[in-house]
Amino acid sequence: MNTENIEIEPIYQSTLEYLYSFVDFSLLHQPQISADHFNLDRMRDFARLLGDPQKDYPILHVAGTKGKGSVSALCASALRAAGYTVGLYTSPHLDDYAERIQVNGEPIAHGELVALVEELRPLIERVPQLSTFEITTGLAFLYFARREVDVAVIEVGLGGRLDATNIVTPVVSVITSISYDHTQLLGNTLAEIATEKAGIIKPGRPVVLAPQTLEAHLAVENI
Repeated sequence: MNTENIEIEPIYQSTLEYLYSFVDFSLLHQPQISADHFNLDRMRDFARLLGDPQKDYPILHVAGTKGKGSVSALCASALRAAGYTVGLYTSPHLDDYAERIQVNGEPIAHGELVALVEELRPLIERVPQLSTFEITTGLAFLYFARREVDVAVIEVGLGGRLDATNIVTPVVSVITSISYDHTQLLGNTLAEIATEKAGIIKPGRPVVLAPQTLEAHLAVENI
């Protein structure tokens, strides 16, 4: 039995409590969430304090309603099979928060996450109203840079256009199947929702689009 793991666990749990002390939209009911909460300025400010680590490696950016987690995992696995060192950022986790941040299929070690959060606390406190997801996204960007990944696959948390991950300029944007989700924030029609998802599209960068309903397809095509 690894005594180091036993010793780090109470500190790890305390670190998670700190992260969850910030607003976590994944734990709120939709009526509690307002579109006013979503603004990329906070995330840009936080990333700037970190040195904009998301610019240090190529990124595949994946949005959609259904299948985005599976597509992200498949892309990461294919890249690993091709010999690349691959970062994978997904949410939510199944069993352990550390699953959200992986390199070559291995979640960030609890001790590494504890040390990273402790290091970044002064920077976190310099950006008012950061959310749990924004902080975790910043942690992932920095961790991947320090692990010198060859490429990272980044899954959108919610929507696309105003999601914290959307400060990246990817080598390719991927949009999986679009259907009705988070209508209070993303819109009441498939066209409106698709427009929000397609907010991850960047000028001059290719897009891979899953088969869609005509309404959603036309909205993405328009962008």
